[in-house]
Amino acid sequence: MKKLLLAIGLSALIIGCSDNEVGDVSLGLFTMQDIKLDQMIDPIVTGVTCHVASVEANLSLSDPSDSSISCRQTGEITAEMIAQIDKSKSGDVVFKKSKSIFFKNMKIRRIFDAKNQTLMYLSYSTKETEGSFKHSLSTVPLWGTKAYIAM
Repeated sequence: MKKLLLAIGLSALIIGCSDNEVGDVSLGLFTMQDIKLDQMIDPIVTGVTCHVASVEANLSLSDPSDSSISCRQTGEITAEMIAQIDKSKSGDVVFKKSKSIFFKNMKIRRIFDAKNQTLMYLSYSTKETEGSFKHSLSTVPLWGTKAYIAM
């Protein structure tokens, strides 16, 4: 029995690992939940890196929907990059992570606020939890970059 539990635990650790994972904080000895910290570089605006914190419940069929996001300029942002992005009000999905076998996903969407020349990154769950769709927002202003256009 001990060997089976050890094998299950090691499998959960291997499955939980990600190339994007930069941190893993245990929520306690008697819980199977951890806060995972992932980094994501915007595939088009490569000068932006987002860090996302979310709870993962090992050996559970569904992870909690809560997440937090923080995005910062970590490199050059050019006008050419901004010209390539979707400028509609709904923007682009730039990252997606499954949070359940029941079709719940966490998505990060990039939306451009042209008036304020700011990139907005919205992290959200695609499944309602306790009467709410969980979400978090971070912004990256273009002020001071090569992409900023004086109005």
